[in-house]
Amino acid sequence: MKRKNIPVEFVYQLFALIISVILVHAVYVSVVRPNAAEVIVEQNERAKENSDFIRERSTWVLIKDFEQEACFILMFWALAIMGYKSATILSERKLLDVDLVQIAEGMRILPEDTREFSRQVQALPDEQRTMVLPRALLNALRRFSTTRSIQDVSSSTHTIFESEADRLESELSMIRYISWAIPSIGFIGTVRGIGEALAQADKAVQGDIAGVTQSLGVAFNSTFIALLISIFLMFLVYQIQLLQERLVFDSENYLDDKLIRHMKSD
Repeated sequence: MKRKNIPVEFVYQLFALIISVILVHAVYVSVVRPNAAEVIVEQNERAKENSDFIRERSTWVLIKDFEQEACFILMFWALAIMGYKSATILSERKLLDVDLVQIAEGMRILPEDTREFSRQVQALPDEQRTMVLPRALLNALRRFSTTRSIQDVSSSTHTIFESEADRLESELSMIRYISWAIPSIGFIGTVRGIGEALAQADKAVQGDIAGVTQSLGVAFNSTFIALLISIFLMFLVYQIQLLQERLVFDSENYLDDKLIRHMKSD
């Protein structure tokens, strides 16, 4: 029975999520919430002593709630995934500086010559041979050997790079989902905070507005932090998308320049 291999990227994403949860929660339990509680107690005491006291916005209070903690967990998880994808793209870009097929300027490749050049590509290490550029080179050489048509090779190569662009785009779906989920979690905090404020409306009517203001703080703080994180992540997503598009475009140009223009059919 064949054993199925678990994708490395899936394992990486799973462990990245676990580590993100552990680290962020540890920081919240040991640093953020104790400091936030201390600030709130101090501000409440000063407000009792001085009716004109204006509460200053504290960073600890701003990020103390569960919604903000969840947003930071998702943010670091998304950053870990983007780091993995960026490293993969950069490693593939390094091949653009290498002559994967040794063809001298002015040399012409006939269909009978493709086997020798295919061996050069197949001699690459396994992790490089599975990258888009070596795969496209092998496909072009095999196509030329079979069809003996340069036009067919060019069309087939273009199709490969189009499908590669679609694949890379689809792999960003998880990061896009996280970028969408973060503002949604912020809105959950808004609903929770407003609900708590409405539940304390009777106290506010009697003149005690401390609970209401604190609950409204939860509502607005969660949305504020979530939107800031979402804006930051979406900027990085578009930067990675740009890197991917450039990789596909430059790889196609590499193939045209280094291989296809040297081909000569009978």
